[in-house]
Amino acid sequence: MPPEPEGETTRLRVVLAEDSYLVREGIRLLIEEADDLILVASCSDHASLLAAVDEHAPDVVITDIRMPPTNTDEGIRAAQELRERHPTVGVVVLSQYVEPAWALQLLEEGSAGRGYLLKERVGDLDELTRAVRVIADGGSVIDPQVVDALVEARLQRERSLLSRLTDREFEVLGHIARGRNNAGIAADLHLSQRAVEKHINSIFTKLDLPGDEHQVHRRVRAVLLYLAEHD
Repeated sequence: MPPEPEGETTRLRVVLAEDSYLVREGIRLLIEEADDLILVASCSDHASLLAAVDEHAPDVVITDIRMPPTNTDEGIRAAQELRERHPTVGVVVLSQYVEPAWALQLLEEGSAGRGYLLKERVGDLDELTRAVRVIADGGSVIDPQVVDALVEARLQRERSLLSRLTDREFEVLGHIARGRNNAGIAADLHLSQRAVEKHINSIFTKLDLPGDEHQVHRRVRAVLLYLAEHD
């Protein structure tokens, strides 16, 4: 790629990785239209992406999530490798699918300088350039549809945790959510306080609430799980 003319405002340097020629050319044309971006390299697989970053030291990489050699998660793996090899380089991963697991994998070592966008948004020049600028500044951009999917996955996990409880344990948790203490729960359910304590300890265990956490905190977190299903 040719160097920028002297005196020109510094533009963000971008490496593009996409194995589909048509998509790659489409994104290239968008980048060329942007006043504050310059494409320094374009490649089509995982190995050439890493080599291009080594050679050109870009500000941001825009990469497809699936590329040769395996067409699985090369974009995610490249982002993880670049965090070690080039920690200042931002990465925007493009995906055709709303897949929360991939987004979580991308962000598991931190969200700074990382983005996950659906390809359907890339046709919008303003959307693309905004994402690149945010990522170059160390921020994070996650597609709203992916955020919605992550929230739904979290809610489903919480509901699956509650499904571990027996009917009696669920009843006890409901009383906790209404602000009743152990003595009050025992009176309401005609149980001994010892039985209530056993039920509550079982609830904490089944909801994966750690035993080394303060008792009040465990009760609050258990109530939040309960309320998430009864909003």
